[in-house]
Amino acid sequence: MIGEAETCRAISIDQYDMRLERVESTISPLRSYLIPCQDSAMVPIVQDTVDGSVLLCNNKARALHCFKLQVYSLRAARGGPPMGTVKIGNKQVGAGQPCFIVAEIGINHNGDVDLAKRLISVAVAAGCDAVKFQKRTIEVVYTAKELATPRENPFGPTNGDLKYGLEFEAEDYAEIDKFCKSVKIPWFASPWDEGSVDFIEQFDTPVYKIASASLTDDHLLRHIRKTGKPVIASTGMSTYAEIDHAVEVLGKQDLILMHATSTYPAKYEQLNLRAIPNMIERYGVPVGYSGHETGIPTSVAASVLGACCVERHITMDRAMWGSDQAASLEPNGIGRLVRDIRLCEQSMGDGIKRVYEEEIPVMKKLRRVGAAV
Repeated sequence: MIGEAETCRAISIDQYDMRLERVESTISPLRSYLIPCQDSAMVPIVQDTVDGSVLLCNNKARALHCFKLQVYSLRAARGGPPMGTVKIGNKQVGAGQPCFIVAEIGINHNGDVDLAKRLISVAVAAGCDAVKFQKRTIEVVYTAKELATPRENPFGPTNGDLKYGLEFEAEDYAEIDKFCKSVKIPWFASPWDEGSVDFIEQFDTPVYKIASASLTDDHLLRHIRKTGKPVIASTGMSTYAEIDHAVEVLGKQDLILMHATSTYPAKYEQLNLRAIPNMIERYGVPVGYSGHETGIPTSVAASVLGACCVERHITMDRAMWGSDQAASLEPNGIGRLVRDIRLCEQSMGDGIKRVYEEEIPVMKKLRRVGAAV
C-alpha cells in the first residue's frame, strides 16, 4: 500500500505514452507483481512493486498494459531478461522477444541420417532458431501387441519394424550433434519416456519438448524437470483440466506451453488460434504454437496473436513416404514462414498513431487544399 505521495513517483497514462518503446498485450504474467492501492480518487491505481512507482489510471486494463511496458524497460536497464521469458540457448523466448521458430524434423528423416542433415541445412537456410527430433525407447513406449501389428512399411511387415527403423541411436545423434554445431543451430528432442530423457542428456541440449501425447504422463514430466532444463510442453488433444494438472506438476519456472491441434494435417476450422491469448491469460507463462496444418498464414497469425514460439514440421517433399510428411512444410514453405513472421514483427510498431516524415510530401500532394478542419 502506498503511503505518502512523495515516497513514490507517479506518472499519468498520457505522460507514459510518450515513453512507450513497444506495445505488448499480454498482462497476465504481471498479475503477481501488482497490488491495488486505494489512496487516490483515480481507481484502480497500480503500484509497481519492482521500483515503487505508480501508474494512475481509471482503466485497470490500460494501467496493467502500461505497467508491463515499464517493467520491461526497468529490467532491461538493469541488464536482466524481460519478465516472463525463458532462455533457450543464447536466446530469450517470450513476450517482447522475437518469435522462436522451430523446424520439427521429428521422424521425417525416415531413419536416414543424411536426410536429417539435409533437413537441418534447410532449417538453417530458412533462418529457423532450432531443429527438433523425437526419441523413444520402443519397447517401453509400445506394447508387444502394438509392435507385432501387421503394417507394411519400408523397414518390414510389422509396426515394430517401422518404429525401430525410424529410431536414431547414439552414433546417429552424435553425428547430428556434430553437424548442428558446425552449422551453428541448436537441436533438441521430445523424449517419450524416461530412458530417452537420460539418453538425450549426454548431448546437453538446451531445452526439452514434451509431446502432446505425453502431457498426462506425470512420471515423464517429473523426470524431465529433474534435468533442470527449460521445458516446452505441447497441449494438443488436452483439456484445460489436463493442462492445469501438467502445469502444476511442472511448475511455471522456465516453462513454455504450446497450443496445438493433434491431427495430421489439421483442419483450419479446428486450429482455434484464439486459444493462444486465452492460455497466456490463464497460465501466465509464454505460450507458443505447434502447427500441423498444411499452409503458412495461420502459423503467421499465431505469432501475431502472441505465440512466442512457432513450431512446424519440415520435409524435403510432402509426397515422401511417412505419416507426418503431408502436414509438413517444404524448403520454400519454411523459408516463407520465417520471412512472414519477421515481417509481421517489424510491422507491429509501438501502437502510437503518428505521421511519419515520409508521409508529409504525400499528404501535401494528395490532400485537398483548404479542406483542413
